[in-house]
Amino acid sequence: MSGKFITIEGCDGSGKTTQINLLENKLKELRVSCMFTREPGGTLISEKIRNIILDNKNSEMVWKAEALLYAASRAQLVGEKIIPLLEQNVNVICDRYIDSTLAYQGYGRGLDKIELDKLNYFATSGLKPHLTILLDIEPSEAARRRKTRKEDRLEQEKLGFHQRVREGYLHLVKLEPTRFKVISALQTKEEIHQQILENILNLINDKK
Repeated sequence: MSGKFITIEGCDGSGKTTQINLLENKLKELRVSCMFTREPGGTLISEKIRNIILDNKNSEMVWKAEALLYAASRAQLVGEKIIPLLEQNVNVICDRYIDSTLAYQGYGRGLDKIELDKLNYFATSGLKPHLTILLDIEPSEAARRRKTRKEDRLEQEKLGFHQRVREGYLHLVKLEPTRFKVISALQTKEEIHQQILENILNLINDKK
């Protein structure tokens, strides 16, 4: 596979969607061959699974089922879309990936991280990103930002849950510092965009 695989992670309310929209428009302008997708979702089957996961009516969903549904959505996306695109020399940028499972279901929910690692590996056939951008933000500030929109099932979790998720992300960075690039989400959207763009173009152009 010769395409580059890039993921963008962060707590809910970190500004991922805004940054991904800015990035997609800029890369189109620069004529960089790139496909954007998201988790959960990205394919017809995966989007159906997404609706189940995030539906506020599914409050009785047990945490293991939640983790397995994320893995099912991911397996379909990787097999149907991500790997074929990378093999065609297309760069892929994904909104969330395996680190979300570890941060949310592992650190947030408290599920066994070793088992989640195995589940991630099984769902992705071991496919890891070349680069992961983490938009870091204090959970209290993220919660303030989310007040302007309707929250899904996970976004409605209490502040303590989101604090554990953030701590989980930062721990993952320590485990794989060369894969992650941490960017403060407290900067202006233009400053964040420029940092994301620089890191991605450096990778695509094979600059160190």
